[in-house]
Amino acid sequence: MSRKYIRVVPMLAVLALASTAGQAAETKTVTIENLKFQPATLSVKQGDTVVWKNADLFPHTATAPGGFDSKEIAANGTWKFTAKKKGTFQYICTLHPTMKGTLVVK
Repeated sequence: MSRKYIRVVPMLAVLALASTAGQAAETKTVTIENLKFQPATLSVKQGDTVVWKNADLFPHTATAPGGFDSKEIAANGTWKFTAKKKGTFQYICTLHPTMKGTLVVK
């Protein structure tokens, strides 16, 4: 009589793979228009990408001290940022400091 061996994968490993499979990174957009970031507050998951799209006729920045800095985003231009660090990031346009936004990374 021959014996067949079955390799058993630990259940926790299977559950871990299943729980991360449905959490694909997403891309979210912040539109810059009429001297405003829209939405003013955006929540994303760690690993998501945020795209700032400048719909104004002049440049802007998205700058969070210690978090990220787009430098100048030209009119009709975009800038992408991948959220790697959890936290709440208050950001402004350094060219127009009354423009404020918040990025929440969970």
